[in-house]
Amino acid sequence: MMKDSFLNKKFRYTYSNAALYLVIANLFVYFLTNYTSITIGGMRLIYWMSLIPIYVEQGWVWQFVTYMFVHGSLMHLFFNMFALIMFGRMLEQTIGTREFLLFYFLCGILGGVVSYLFYILQGSYIVAVMGASGCIYALLFLCAVLFPTARILFFFFIPMKMPYAVMIYIAIEIFSQIYGVASGVAHLIHLSCIAIAWLYVMIRFRLNPIKVWRDNL
Repeated sequence: MMKDSFLNKKFRYTYSNAALYLVIANLFVYFLTNYTSITIGGMRLIYWMSLIPIYVEQGWVWQFVTYMFVHGSLMHLFFNMFALIMFGRMLEQTIGTREFLLFYFLCGILGGVVSYLFYILQGSYIVAVMGASGCIYALLFLCAVLFPTARILFFFFIPMKMPYAVMIYIAIEIFSQIYGVASGVAHLIHLSCIAIAWLYVMIRFRLNPIKVWRDNL
């Protein structure tokens, strides 16, 4: 058996209901950014916290974390928080709070960094990336790897095993990113977070998603 390194050394299992606290934090930030007139240095709070390449270029690196808590609409917030409760709590109970938080924030932060680099290369400096959607896609991916035989209601009404649903979501996001479908949706952050989640699973859990799915589907 391969010896654990610092990259995959397991945490002592604890459970602190962090997924619920993340939901509360998102609700709180939504209220502050959408129902108050708070500004910081003359900048509206929603833009101060969103991931905007031109401001990151000026040293606003906190946006790699804060963008995950900002939502532009109630519908955007509702679906993300619904998924966070549904899938996040299940994952947290399975892998423990520390592993869950490491996965959630590492995928969100590194997914934001990857997206930022792509936007810079494209010359897109005035783009406001916001929302927990990238983290939610990462959670869905992890669920599909850890629970490959579990079923979800794809688009809320089609029963489907999670790996199939995730593969379809990935295909939709790639198509939407290439052809500019659903303008205003950050498909790039979704794909970036999934890519980071894939690497995380292979390094931290020593699981090959393709092999897991091939053996269970």
